[in-house]
Amino acid sequence: MVVAAQRELRRAVFDALDRDGHLAVHSARDTTHAGILLEGRPDLALVVMVLEGDARDALASVEQLRRLPACADAPLIAVLTEGAAIKPAQLPAGVSDWLYAAQIDSELIARWQRLQRTGAVLPAAAQGGAAPTGGDYRFAFDEVESEWLIVDTARGRLLELSPALLRRSGLSGERLVGLPLAELLEFQGLAPEQALADDSRRWHPCRRRSRQGYDSGEASARQIRHAGREAVAFVFRSDRAGARAEVALAMLARLFATSSGDDSIAEAARTLFEDMGLDYLAIWSARPEEGGAPLQLAQCWSGEEQLWPSPQLQSSLRLVLSGQAMLHPGGARRLAAMDPLLEQLDLSGFAGLPLLDERHAVLGALLAGTRQPFGELAIVEPVLRCAAARFAHALELRRTREQGRAEGLLDALTGLPNRLLFNDRLDTIIREANRTGECFAMLFVDLDRFKTINDTLGHAVGDQVLITTTQRLRTSVRASDTVARYAGDEFVVILRHIVKSEDVLRVAEKIVQVMEAPFRIDDGTELQVTASIGVSFFPDDAPDAETLLKHADEAMYAAKSLGRNNYQIYEISAEQAQQQNMALKSGLRHAEHNGELRVFYQPQVDAASEDIVGMEALVRWEHPELGFIGPGFFIPLAEETGLIVSIGEWVLRTACKQAQEWERKFGLRLRLGVNLSAVQLMQPNLLDIVSSALQDSGLDPGLLEMEVTESISIKAAPNLVENLHGLHKLGCRIAIDDFGTGAASLDYLRKLPADRIKIDQSFVRNIGVDPDDEAIVRATIEMAHRLKRGVVAEGVEIEQHLHFLRANRCDELQGYLFCRPLPPPAFEKLLHERQRLLATADAAEE
Repeated sequence: MVVAAQRELRRAVFDALDRDGHLAVHSARDTTHAGILLEGRPDLALVVMVLEGDARDALASVEQLRRLPACADAPLIAVLTEGAAIKPAQLPAGVSDWLYAAQIDSELIARWQRLQRTGAVLPAAAQGGAAPTGGDYRFAFDEVESEWLIVDTARGRLLELSPALLRRSGLSGERLVGLPLAELLEFQGLAPEQALADDSRRWHPCRRRSRQGYDSGEASARQIRHAGREAVAFVFRSDRAGARAEVALAMLARLFATSSGDDSIAEAARTLFEDMGLDYLAIWSARPEEGGAPLQLAQCWSGEEQLWPSPQLQSSLRLVLSGQAMLHPGGARRLAAMDPLLEQLDLSGFAGLPLLDERHAVLGALLAGTRQPFGELAIVEPVLRCAAARFAHALELRRTREQGRAEGLLDALTGLPNRLLFNDRLDTIIREANRTGECFAMLFVDLDRFKTINDTLGHAVGDQVLITTTQRLRTSVRASDTVARYAGDEFVVILRHIVKSEDVLRVAEKIVQVMEAPFRIDDGTELQVTASIGVSFFPDDAPDAETLLKHADEAMYAAKSLGRNNYQIYEISAEQAQQQNMALKSGLRHAEHNGELRVFYQPQVDAASEDIVGMEALVRWEHPELGFIGPGFFIPLAEETGLIVSIGEWVLRTACKQAQEWERKFGLRLRLGVNLSAVQLMQPNLLDIVSSALQDSGLDPGLLEMEVTESISIKAAPNLVENLHGLHKLGCRIAIDDFGTGAASLDYLRKLPADRIKIDQSFVRNIGVDPDDEAIVRATIEMAHRLKRGVVAEGVEIEQHLHFLRANRCDELQGYLFCRPLPPPAFEKLLHERQRLLATADAAEE
């Protein structure tokens, strides 16, 4: 008797019973229908009931069935659908055994035969649930889909094996029962007698027999009672990637580490085939642009040589190349009538996944299958999808090479990086930013009404416009930034190493203005072409490349909707922003306690000698899920919540202790710069905190420099002047940070005891780009020197910056041209290297 609402599941149960020779099978939609069908019929040999609801529904259905005379004493096997709310441990009394819907094809008959052997109809009342008779250990093993086997301790022979073991090995349980343990498990360096006597629960390397030979893995023993006698339960876990998540991750790491050449596709396919324990694997490349049949790039098969059907006859391949994914964990044999390949291979588990580029165009297909049903679907499916992404990337690179753009992966018209190279660079930048805590911005630039130019003036004129746009974009950004042609009239720009969003908006505004200038084409005609720009920020708007691009694209369309010829910043909804802020504030409250805060150090160098003379301590938050979060995002949150007080004190103490340690090791008298926020500066006990940090660490006060941002208003911070004078009396130095961005620069220099000023990087980065910013930098250096203040330039990134600042007598420099912010071990390595080079130079002079 089969009770199931889903027609497909009723058919799967019917097919399994029919193959086993059971001709009289009754099928019912529900318990009411079952009562009608079974009226006046004799007792049933088996009841199979598909459960889709929760525990309450299951209890009601089982009780109704058990009230039917024909079902009262029959073994009842419950089938749990994928979406069922009930868990195996919640199955009601009255269920003899259970399995998942995906296991019907492979395990239904085996479970029934096991019930017949043990004489089990209903579970013991004491068990209170659906555990099979003979001990609830089997119920626990079935729950996690383990490969287990029971061995008689006295005779060393197999008593029982789990359905999962039989399914994955392809062996027959009837032939194995009664055989010695060594016929199934072969331990390395351990005799079968020792394995049976071991009760340490350690995992021992071994091999498990399968239909194809042996599968390597490891096994662990448990001493148990089985049917009233002493026995040993072994649990085996395979080294195959399809059975264990940690092995799958290692395999995927190797898969993605292979090169991107043509040979790598076959190499990666072989790795996937062997580690996943597949019986069939094929990688196909679609060729729609050539109008030809798909091309097979790799194929692996565990059987004898075959005469394969042509791709035109393989309906599954054609379906996948149309963009449809196929996943049949255990019922692929029903597809054999429609696909000669599957009929020929006799596969039970089968998956077909399209290989898609980033615009979801189909590049090819991955076909994978096994003679037995797939193992852990929760592992197999994501692994195959990750592998499909890896093969899709390889195919995209392959096509790029075939189009003659492999060298540098540059756009043929503009010479800019194309989309493929840009995506690769973006991934690299994100990985580096996650390590360093860097913030950067994404600009998505789209020409307004470009299609009209192509349609009315021709593509030759359109090409001229694209080339001129490229030149204008390149002159609007720094050499360290990236400009790429993403597609058609779409360009993308990455602005690196930003501290304030205002810096990015100045660049976006500059691009809008530059693009407004008329284009002069070859015949002398002038065209007016404008651009719409969308801006998103990493990591504030998104932690990954795809979402960051998506948000910049959405912001660009917002600029279009506002009349074009402008830029817009991506903005999340007020509700999303509130939820995000609340989550981050909550996380920030525990960040210090959980050890998520880090202090990085960026060197400051003498402009003339380029020797290290100081360092700035920079706090980074390594969020457990989002990675490094930029200080420009979480410091305002810390100030808003008041957490900046405790975080600031922690950074000060940590940095002073580290600086003193390096002073003890190297004796370089390096100056340590530590930032003070407005909230800290208003603390009445600030001097006590700084004095305590210096005393506890032993650092010379003359080596500590407190950095105060110019944006803090003297009037708004009542204790500001008093606290800074107090710090000066302690022996500490004072630096004014971000100089030139506020409105009170001269007032600061006149009223505050400042030893040095730091020129904001927004001015420095425009050296060689904006004459006005160059003039501001020159005037700032001259003014500071006249007032006998030292000058540090932040954001020095290219040689042009260095030459200009040297020529204008800037004292010290800080920026990525010399070194990015480093964690303590890397910074100490830098100091060791400096010491080694100086020692080498001194020895050479002697």
